Amino acid sequence: MKRKSYIFLWLLVCSVVSGASVVVGQSTQNAALAPPVVVSPADKAAIETFEKQVKDYIGLRNKLRANAPKLSKDSTPEQIHAYRTALELSLRNARPNAKRGEFFRPETADFIRRTLKTEFQGKDRKELREQVFETETQGVVLRVNYPYAQSAELSEMPATLLAKLPQLPKELRYRFVGRNLLLVDRESDVIIDIMPDALP
Repeated sequence: MKRKSYIFLWLLVCSVVSGASVVVGQSTQNAALAPPVVVSPADKAAIETFEKQVKDYIGLRNKLRANAPKLSKDSTPEQIHAYRTALELSLRNARPNAKRGEFFRPETADFIRRTLKTEFQGKDRKELREQVFETETQGVVLRVNYPYAQSAELSEMPATLLAKLPQLPKELRYRFVGRNLLLVDRESDVIIDIMPDALP
């Protein structure tokens, strides 16, 4: 009787160990199918260059902002409009030779396009893609150093996607207009740069 109990117990242990091995094997296989995003040294250098350019822009912006009309919590709509207009004109005049690709250089654009291609593929991203293309942006003129139309809708990006793109300070934002990616000043709405055909 004792021998039968030992045999049963031994078979039970073997079964549990075997099952655990299968689960571990499946987990390892699944992990191999979904490797983490690898950022190459060239990508890191491109991102660092982009973020330095952004930092330099913010330095210029802060100097110009200091000369704009001051606002308070009791500012009227007219005063807020005057502030935005003054900041917009100052930024545009400070960068008279601004052109497309100044921030989105080829190496930076290549990294961003690859990241977006990965993020927007698969059925789970279908809703996000539809949201981007359904955003009402007809009034936006795709021209660097000109304002993003205030009447146009704003396409918000999910936090998971923003975390994988080159990081921006609070003064700037990414915006999609169709397949194009824009870099926009939050307060003045001035378009800092444009990346055409960013979305696959």
